[in-house]
Amino acid sequence: MTHSRRSVLRGGAGLLAAGASTSLAGCSGAAGGGSGDSEGFDGGYAAFFTLNDWANEVVGDRASFESPVEVGRLGHGWTPDGTLAADVASTDAFVYLDSPEFAWAQDLAATLEADYDSVAVVDALADVEGDLLAWDHSHEGEGEEDGHDGDGENHEGEEGGHDDRQHDPHVWVDPVLAARMVETVATGLGEADPENAEAYADNAAAYAAELDAVDTAFESIAERAERDVAVIAGHNSFQYLEARYGFRLHSPVGVSPQNEPSQSQIADTIEIVNAEGIDAVLYDRFESPRLAETIVENSDATATVPVSPAGGTTEEWNEAGYGYLEQMTEINVPAFERAFGAQ
Repeated sequence: MTHSRRSVLRGGAGLLAAGASTSLAGCSGAAGGGSGDSEGFDGGYAAFFTLNDWANEVVGDRASFESPVEVGRLGHGWTPDGTLAADVASTDAFVYLDSPEFAWAQDLAATLEADYDSVAVVDALADVEGDLLAWDHSHEGEGEEDGHDGDGENHEGEEGGHDDRQHDPHVWVDPVLAARMVETVATGLGEADPENAEAYADNAAAYAAELDAVDTAFESIAERAERDVAVIAGHNSFQYLEARYGFRLHSPVGVSPQNEPSQSQIADTIEIVNAEGIDAVLYDRFESPRLAETIVENSDATATVPVSPAGGTTEEWNEAGYGYLEQMTEINVPAFERAFGAQ
Protein backbone atom coordinates (compact mmCIF):
# COMPACT_ATOMS: atom_id res chain seq x y z
CA MET A 1 0.00 0.00 0.00
CA THR A 2 1.28 3.44 -0.80
CA HIS A 3 0.65 6.66 1.05
CA SER A 4 0.78 10.34 0.19
CA ARG A 5 0.29 13.28 2.49
CA ARG A 6 -3.26 13.60 1.13
CA SER A 7 -4.02 9.91 0.90
CA VAL A 8 -3.91 7.96 4.15
CA LEU A 9 -5.23 4.52 3.40
CA ARG A 10 -6.61 1.90 5.71
CA GLY A 11 -4.65 -1.29 6.23
CA GLY A 12 -5.67 -4.27 4.16
CA ALA A 13 -4.52 -7.46 2.60
CA GLY A 14 -0.94 -7.84 1.50
CA LEU A 15 0.44 -7.90 -2.00
CA LEU A 16 -2.08 -9.91 -3.93
CA ALA A 17 -2.71 -10.73 -7.54
CA ALA A 18 -5.06 -11.99 -10.18
CA GLY A 19 -6.10 -15.62 -9.99
CA ALA A 20 -8.40 -17.74 -12.09
CA SER A 21 -12.00 -16.59 -12.18
CA THR A 22 -13.12 -19.87 -10.64
CA SER A 23 -11.23 -18.96 -7.47
CA LEU A 24 -13.42 -15.92 -6.92
CA ALA A 25 -16.68 -17.59 -6.02
CA GLY A 26 -17.63 -17.15 -2.40
CA CYS A 27 -14.65 -14.93 -1.56
CA SER A 28 -14.95 -12.26 1.08
CA GLY A 29 -12.76 -10.04 3.26
CA ALA A 30 -12.03 -7.15 0.91
CA ALA A 31 -8.69 -5.38 1.10
CA GLY A 32 -10.38 -2.03 0.78
CA GLY A 33 -12.93 -2.87 3.43
CA GLY A 34 -15.86 -3.01 1.05
CA SER A 35 -18.00 -5.65 -0.57
CA GLY A 36 -20.06 -5.54 -3.72
CA ASP A 37 -22.88 -7.14 -1.75
CA SER A 38 -22.83 -4.82 1.26
CA GLU A 39 -24.52 -1.50 1.70
CA GLY A 40 -22.48 1.63 1.17
CA PHE A 41 -19.35 2.29 -0.85
CA ASP A 42 -16.08 1.54 0.92
CA GLY A 43 -13.55 1.70 -1.92
CA GLY A 44 -11.42 -0.85 -3.68
CA TYR A 45 -8.22 -1.24 -5.65
CA ALA A 46 -6.37 0.91 -8.17
CA ALA A 47 -3.95 -0.76 -10.55
CA PHE A 48 -0.81 1.17 -9.61
CA PHE A 49 0.54 4.06 -7.57
CA THR A 50 -0.72 6.97 -9.67
CA LEU A 51 -4.28 5.73 -10.04
CA ASN A 52 -4.30 4.81 -6.36
CA ASP A 53 -3.25 8.32 -5.40
CA TRP A 54 -5.85 9.87 -7.68
CA ALA A 55 -8.64 7.57 -6.51
CA ASN A 56 -7.95 8.47 -2.89
CA GLU A 57 -7.88 12.16 -3.76
CA VAL A 58 -11.31 11.76 -5.36
CA VAL A 59 -12.99 9.82 -2.55
CA GLY A 60 -11.33 11.72 0.28
CA ASP A 61 -12.39 10.36 3.66
CA ARG A 62 -15.54 8.71 2.30
CA ALA A 63 -13.75 5.55 1.12
CA SER A 64 -10.25 4.22 0.52
CA PHE A 65 -8.26 2.59 -2.26
CA GLU A 66 -5.02 0.71 -2.37
CA SER A 67 -2.60 -0.57 -4.97
CA PRO A 68 -1.24 -4.12 -5.01
CA VAL A 69 2.04 -3.04 -6.65
CA GLU A 70 5.03 -3.04 -4.33
CA VAL A 71 6.93 0.09 -3.40
CA GLY A 72 9.80 0.49 -5.83
CA ARG A 73 7.92 -1.08 -8.73
CA LEU A 74 5.87 0.32 -11.59
CA GLY A 75 2.51 -1.08 -12.59
CA HIS A 76 3.36 -1.92 -16.19
CA GLY A 77 5.63 -4.92 -16.50
CA TRP A 78 4.45 -6.05 -13.08
CA THR A 79 3.31 -9.65 -12.62
CA PRO A 80 0.72 -10.35 -9.91
CA ASP A 81 0.72 -13.44 -7.76
CA GLY A 82 -1.61 -14.80 -5.11
CA THR A 83 -5.31 -13.98 -5.02
CA LEU A 84 -5.75 -10.36 -6.07
CA ALA A 85 -8.76 -11.20 -8.23
CA ALA A 86 -10.62 -12.58 -5.25
CA ASP A 87 -9.82 -9.57 -3.12
CA VAL A 88 -10.77 -7.06 -5.79
CA ALA A 89 -14.02 -8.92 -6.47
CA SER A 90 -15.00 -8.43 -2.83
CA THR A 91 -14.59 -4.66 -2.99
CA ASP A 92 -16.65 -1.96 -4.63
CA ALA A 93 -14.39 -0.72 -7.44
CA PHE A 94 -11.33 -1.31 -9.57
CA VAL A 95 -9.58 1.61 -11.29
CA TYR A 96 -7.18 0.72 -14.10
CA LEU A 97 -5.82 1.65 -17.53
CA ASP A 98 -7.17 -0.30 -20.48
CA SER A 99 -3.72 -0.60 -22.04
CA PRO A 100 -1.79 -3.72 -23.13
CA GLU A 101 1.10 -2.43 -21.02
CA PHE A 102 -1.10 -3.32 -18.05
CA ALA A 103 -2.26 -6.67 -19.42
CA TRP A 104 -2.75 -8.13 -15.95
CA ALA A 105 -5.17 -5.31 -15.10
CA GLN A 106 -7.00 -5.71 -18.42
CA ASP A 107 -7.50 -9.40 -17.68
CA LEU A 108 -8.75 -8.65 -14.18
CA ALA A 109 -11.12 -5.95 -15.44
CA ALA A 110 -12.53 -8.33 -18.04
CA THR A 111 -13.19 -10.96 -15.38
CA LEU A 112 -14.89 -8.43 -13.11
CA GLU A 113 -17.07 -7.05 -15.91
CA ALA A 114 -18.10 -10.53 -17.01
CA ASP A 115 -18.79 -12.11 -13.65
CA TYR A 116 -18.99 -9.46 -10.93
CA ASP A 117 -21.28 -6.62 -11.87
CA SER A 118 -21.30 -5.41 -8.26
CA VAL A 119 -17.74 -4.13 -8.76
CA ALA A 120 -17.41 -0.83 -10.62
CA VAL A 121 -14.66 -1.06 -13.23
CA VAL A 122 -13.26 2.36 -14.14
CA ASP A 123 -10.91 2.84 -17.09
CA ALA A 124 -9.03 6.09 -16.49
CA LEU A 125 -7.99 6.18 -20.16
CA ALA A 126 -11.55 6.25 -21.46
CA ASP A 127 -11.65 9.99 -22.19
CA VAL A 128 -8.06 10.47 -23.42
CA GLU A 129 -7.73 7.66 -25.94
CA GLY A 130 -7.61 10.15 -28.79
CA ASP A 131 -4.60 11.86 -27.18
CA LEU A 132 -2.39 8.79 -26.83
CA LEU A 133 1.01 8.96 -28.52
CA ALA A 134 2.77 6.25 -30.47
CA TRP A 135 5.82 4.82 -28.78
CA ASP A 136 8.14 6.50 -31.27
CA HIS A 137 6.30 9.84 -31.36
CA SER A 138 9.44 11.84 -30.57
CA HIS A 139 12.14 9.32 -31.27
CA GLU A 140 11.51 7.48 -34.50
CA GLY A 141 13.56 4.34 -34.80
CA GLU A 142 14.78 4.45 -31.21
CA GLY A 143 13.25 1.26 -29.93
CA GLU A 144 10.79 -1.32 -31.05
CA GLU A 145 9.93 -3.40 -28.02
CA ASP A 146 9.03 -2.59 -24.49
CA GLY A 147 10.32 -3.90 -21.19
CA HIS A 148 12.00 -2.30 -18.20
CA ASP A 149 15.60 -3.30 -17.69
CA GLY A 150 16.58 -1.19 -14.72
CA ASP A 151 16.62 -1.66 -10.99
CA GLY A 152 12.93 -0.97 -10.51
CA GLU A 153 11.08 -2.88 -13.18
CA ASN A 154 11.24 -5.78 -15.59
CA HIS A 155 8.99 -6.57 -18.53
CA GLU A 156 10.26 -10.09 -19.08
CA GLY A 157 7.45 -12.54 -19.54
CA GLU A 158 4.92 -10.02 -20.82
CA GLU A 159 2.85 -11.19 -23.70
CA GLY A 160 3.05 -9.53 -27.07
CA GLY A 161 5.22 -6.75 -28.44
CA HIS A 162 4.58 -3.46 -30.14
CA ASP A 163 2.12 -5.10 -32.51
CA ASP A 164 -0.39 -4.87 -29.65
CA ARG A 165 1.36 -2.06 -27.77
CA GLN A 166 1.04 0.83 -30.17
CA HIS A 167 0.76 3.62 -27.61
CA ASP A 168 3.04 4.99 -24.94
CA PRO A 169 1.16 4.37 -21.68
CA HIS A 170 2.85 7.18 -19.70
CA VAL A 171 0.00 9.57 -20.43
CA TRP A 172 -0.31 10.47 -16.75
CA VAL A 173 2.91 12.55 -16.81
CA ASP A 174 1.03 15.24 -18.76
CA PRO A 175 -0.79 17.27 -16.08
CA VAL A 176 -3.43 18.45 -18.55
CA LEU A 177 -4.36 14.92 -19.54
CA ALA A 178 -3.99 13.85 -15.92
CA ALA A 179 -6.77 16.27 -14.96
CA ARG A 180 -9.08 14.67 -17.50
CA MET A 181 -8.19 11.21 -16.21
CA VAL A 182 -8.96 12.26 -12.64
CA GLU A 183 -12.33 13.58 -13.81
CA THR A 184 -12.98 10.21 -15.48
CA VAL A 185 -12.18 8.43 -12.23
CA ALA A 186 -14.50 10.76 -10.31
CA THR A 187 -17.31 10.17 -12.79
CA GLY A 188 -16.92 6.40 -12.65
CA LEU A 189 -16.79 6.28 -8.86
CA GLY A 190 -19.71 8.71 -8.66
CA GLU A 191 -21.81 6.37 -10.79
CA ALA A 192 -20.93 3.54 -8.41
CA ASP A 193 -21.65 5.69 -5.37
CA PRO A 194 -24.33 8.23 -6.33
CA GLU A 195 -24.74 9.41 -2.76
CA ASN A 196 -21.24 10.88 -2.84
CA ALA A 197 -20.98 11.69 -6.56
CA GLU A 198 -21.10 15.44 -6.02
CA ALA A 199 -18.35 15.30 -3.41
CA TYR A 200 -16.19 13.21 -5.73
CA ALA A 201 -16.67 15.72 -8.54
CA ASP A 202 -15.76 18.59 -6.20
CA ASN A 203 -12.63 16.76 -5.03
CA ALA A 204 -11.61 16.09 -8.61
CA ALA A 205 -12.07 19.75 -9.50
CA ALA A 206 -9.94 20.84 -6.53
CA TYR A 207 -7.23 18.41 -7.54
CA ALA A 208 -7.40 19.64 -11.14
CA ALA A 209 -6.59 23.12 -9.85
CA GLU A 210 -3.39 21.73 -8.35
CA LEU A 211 -2.61 20.03 -11.65
CA ASP A 212 -3.07 23.40 -13.33
CA ALA A 213 -0.19 24.67 -11.20
CA VAL A 214 1.99 21.82 -12.45
CA ASP A 215 1.03 22.70 -16.01
CA THR A 216 1.99 26.31 -15.37
CA ALA A 217 5.35 25.26 -13.94
CA PHE A 218 6.25 23.27 -17.05
CA GLU A 219 5.04 26.07 -19.31
CA SER A 220 7.38 28.39 -17.42
CA ILE A 221 10.29 26.01 -17.94
CA ALA A 222 9.61 25.95 -21.67
CA GLU A 223 9.52 29.75 -21.79
CA ARG A 224 12.68 30.26 -19.72
CA ALA A 225 14.79 27.41 -21.11
CA GLU A 226 18.30 28.36 -22.20
CA ARG A 227 18.50 25.30 -24.42
CA ASP A 228 15.93 23.32 -26.38
CA VAL A 229 17.34 19.89 -25.60
CA ALA A 230 18.17 17.90 -22.49
CA VAL A 231 19.56 14.41 -22.07
CA ILE A 232 17.92 11.56 -20.23
CA ALA A 233 20.18 8.55 -19.84
CA GLY A 234 17.60 5.84 -19.95
CA HIS A 235 14.31 5.16 -21.63
CA ASN A 236 12.16 8.21 -22.17
CA SER A 237 8.88 8.20 -20.24
CA PHE A 238 8.25 11.87 -20.94
CA GLN A 239 7.06 12.01 -24.54
CA TYR A 240 3.77 13.51 -23.38
CA LEU A 241 5.64 16.40 -21.75
CA GLU A 242 7.65 16.88 -24.93
CA ALA A 243 4.48 17.01 -27.00
CA ARG A 244 2.72 19.37 -24.58
CA TYR A 245 5.53 21.86 -23.93
CA GLY A 246 7.88 21.54 -26.88
CA PHE A 247 10.69 19.98 -24.85
CA ARG A 248 13.22 17.81 -26.64
CA LEU A 249 14.72 14.96 -24.64
CA HIS A 250 17.57 13.04 -26.20
CA SER A 251 18.07 9.48 -25.02
CA PRO A 252 20.72 7.05 -26.23
CA VAL A 253 18.20 4.34 -25.38
CA GLY A 254 15.08 5.90 -26.87
CA VAL A 255 11.62 4.93 -25.73
CA SER A 256 12.40 1.28 -25.09
CA PRO A 257 13.88 0.47 -21.67
CA GLN A 258 14.91 -2.92 -23.04
CA ASN A 259 17.36 -1.45 -25.52
CA GLU A 260 21.05 -1.28 -24.71
CA PRO A 261 22.77 1.76 -26.21
CA SER A 262 25.69 1.19 -28.54
CA GLN A 263 29.04 2.87 -28.01
CA SER A 264 28.31 5.17 -30.93
CA GLN A 265 24.96 6.19 -29.38
CA ILE A 266 26.68 6.96 -26.09
CA ALA A 267 29.36 8.93 -27.96
CA ASP A 268 26.68 10.88 -29.83
CA THR A 269 24.97 11.68 -26.54
CA ILE A 270 28.22 12.90 -25.01
CA GLU A 271 28.72 15.12 -28.05
CA ILE A 272 25.25 16.62 -27.54
CA VAL A 273 25.96 17.24 -23.85
CA ASN A 274 29.17 19.11 -24.70
CA ALA A 275 27.78 21.00 -27.70
CA GLU A 276 24.69 22.20 -25.81
CA GLY A 277 26.50 23.03 -22.59
CA ILE A 278 24.36 20.60 -20.63
CA ASP A 279 25.36 20.55 -16.98
CA ALA A 280 23.03 17.85 -15.64
CA VAL A 281 22.11 14.48 -17.14
CA LEU A 282 18.70 13.11 -16.17
CA TYR A 283 18.00 9.49 -15.30
CA ASP A 284 14.88 7.54 -14.36
CA ARG A 285 14.78 6.93 -10.59
CA PHE A 286 13.35 3.47 -11.26
CA GLU A 287 16.30 2.50 -13.43
CA SER A 288 20.01 2.25 -12.82
CA PRO A 289 21.98 5.54 -12.88
CA ARG A 290 25.01 3.82 -14.41
CA LEU A 291 24.52 5.15 -17.93
CA ALA A 292 24.01 8.70 -16.67
CA GLU A 293 27.16 8.42 -14.57
CA THR A 294 29.12 7.17 -17.58
CA ILE A 295 27.97 10.13 -19.67
CA VAL A 296 28.85 12.61 -16.92
CA GLU A 297 32.28 11.04 -16.39
CA ASN A 298 33.08 11.38 -20.09
CA SER A 299 31.57 14.79 -20.81
CA ASP A 300 31.52 18.35 -19.53
CA ALA A 301 28.40 17.66 -17.45
CA THR A 302 28.86 17.70 -13.71
CA ALA A 303 25.81 15.99 -12.22
CA THR A 304 23.24 13.27 -12.61
CA VAL A 305 19.70 14.24 -11.61
CA PRO A 306 16.85 11.79 -11.03
CA VAL A 307 13.40 12.18 -12.55
CA SER A 308 10.29 10.14 -11.90
CA PRO A 309 7.87 8.67 -14.43
CA ALA A 310 5.36 9.22 -11.60
CA GLY A 311 4.06 5.70 -11.96
CA GLY A 312 5.46 4.30 -8.74
CA THR A 313 6.94 5.35 -5.43
CA THR A 314 9.93 4.66 -3.21
CA GLU A 315 10.37 4.21 0.53
CA GLU A 316 12.04 7.61 0.69
CA TRP A 317 9.17 9.33 -1.10
CA ASN A 318 6.63 7.51 1.04
CA GLU A 319 8.35 8.75 4.17
CA ALA A 320 8.28 12.27 2.76
CA GLY A 321 4.56 11.94 2.02
CA TYR A 322 4.97 12.27 -1.74
CA GLY A 323 2.01 11.53 -3.94
CA TYR A 324 1.80 12.12 -7.69
CA LEU A 325 1.74 15.91 -7.30
CA GLU A 326 4.80 15.96 -5.09
CA GLN A 327 6.75 13.76 -7.49
CA MET A 328 5.96 16.20 -10.27
CA THR A 329 6.60 19.40 -8.30
CA GLU A 330 9.45 18.32 -6.01
CA ILE A 331 11.29 15.91 -8.32
CA ASN A 332 10.47 16.57 -11.97
CA VAL A 333 9.98 20.33 -12.13
CA PRO A 334 13.36 21.14 -10.49
CA ALA A 335 15.08 18.46 -12.57
CA PHE A 336 13.69 19.82 -15.83
CA GLU A 337 14.56 23.37 -14.77
CA ARG A 338 18.19 22.40 -14.32
CA ALA A 339 18.36 20.18 -17.39
CA PHE A 340 16.98 22.92 -19.67
CA GLY A 341 18.78 25.81 -17.97
CA ALA A 342 15.58 27.38 -16.67
CA GLN A 343 16.56 27.87 -13.05
